[in-house]
Amino acid sequence: MIQFTVYIVDDEESIRKGVLLALKKDYRIKTFSRAETAINELKKEPPDLILLDIGLPGINGIEALKKIKAFNPDIIVIMVTADEDIESVISTMKLGAYDYIVKPIHMDSLRVTVKNALETIRMRKEVQALQEKYLKENLPCIIGESNAVQDVMRFIDKVAKSTDTPILITGESGTGKELIANAIHYKSPHYMKPFVPINCAAIPKDLLESELFGYEKGAFTGAGASGKKGLVEEAAEGTLFLDEVSDLSIEAQAKLLRFLEKGEYYRVGGTRKLRVKTRIVSATNKELASLIKKGLFREDLYYRLAVIKVEIPSLNERREDILPIARYFLQELGRKHGKSFSGISPEAEKILKNHNWKGNVRELRNTIERAILLGDPPIIMPLDLGLEMTPKITSPKLEKNNRSFPPLPEEGIDLTALEEHYIQEALKKTRGNAVEAAKLLGMGYYAFRYRLKKLKK
Repeated sequence: MIQFTVYIVDDEESIRKGVLLALKKDYRIKTFSRAETAINELKKEPPDLILLDIGLPGINGIEALKKIKAFNPDIIVIMVTADEDIESVISTMKLGAYDYIVKPIHMDSLRVTVKNALETIRMRKEVQALQEKYLKENLPCIIGESNAVQDVMRFIDKVAKSTDTPILITGESGTGKELIANAIHYKSPHYMKPFVPINCAAIPKDLLESELFGYEKGAFTGAGASGKKGLVEEAAEGTLFLDEVSDLSIEAQAKLLRFLEKGEYYRVGGTRKLRVKTRIVSATNKELASLIKKGLFREDLYYRLAVIKVEIPSLNERREDILPIARYFLQELGRKHGKSFSGISPEAEKILKNHNWKGNVRELRNTIERAILLGDPPIIMPLDLGLEMTPKITSPKLEKNNRSFPPLPEEGIDLTALEEHYIQEALKKTRGNAVEAAKLLGMGYYAFRYRLKKLKK
């Protein structure tokens, strides 16, 4: 059941007590005698609705309303006035007040007014609860403990609210780009509409255009007698996820660009212009910039697809998440194969934490599934994993350049200062470009941003 929080802001104690008695059965209530105190509190815990007296000492109700709406325009505010001053009432309504009531307050009317006001946000809260339930049940592997993943999830929370802005997800193979696309869809206002994924690399290029945009009957040899709707149309009002978008043919890219720019397209073999509203979320593990230079990917399409760009950190960049994800797979896949494991041995955990996960979360899942099939409950042992018993994490950049370092001085070094020095050097070399600086230091953008933030504290 949804619990609403209501603030009562009035300098008269009798009013506060009376309203509290009238509403406390149905709502969580907090009372305040001054607007300043209420505003400070709502910054920590925003309410759903505020009953706000106009004639307050200090900051009056009108000034308080401005500050509340500036902080969070979604908070419903009902003004309370001692006399029905039309000018003041009109001022508050223009500033975003939902309604007003006049003292002395008739408690039955107050209950009805508050209930009606909260109905306007009940649906939003129900949608949010359903979305959170879905994400909790279906997307546990992207909700990691690392700062890198938490940064990604916070970013997704912001960008998902836009209903049609294209989003490009980048990251190594196996990092969970489709899971992220799912999260974007199910956190968006159109989460009840279709989510349609397509792997562009898995469909022959000469068929990809007709898969995306559909075809008319007789459009080509083998075309169905009645034609076919494309995936763009199947995902109407929802999300079309183009995985491995870099594999689109140049012809399909041109059609996709037109659709992104104008929301219109033609079926293969058709002359009738069709329109549909579908959000495009795409993903790739390739460097699109290099494909653009080779003439294999349209630069104008790239800028349309990457209006918002989400970079998924590799598993090697968020090692804090390895064991939580491994334990999740242990439970999920254990149920699938009818085997009950209580945990992973310390030695096996050490191997998992230090392995170089080139295949990322996908490789980790396969490793745990192998261990379940070959191992014996209740504990996963090192031999069950099939990984190197003496794990080594290598830095491809160091091996490639064959670099060597001076020995550690007897007096030791200040590692934090050294890290700060090279981070600042990288930022100078890239003229403040954090993405390029992260590449220079051989780390992902989110890991770089986390370290930079840590150094600034």
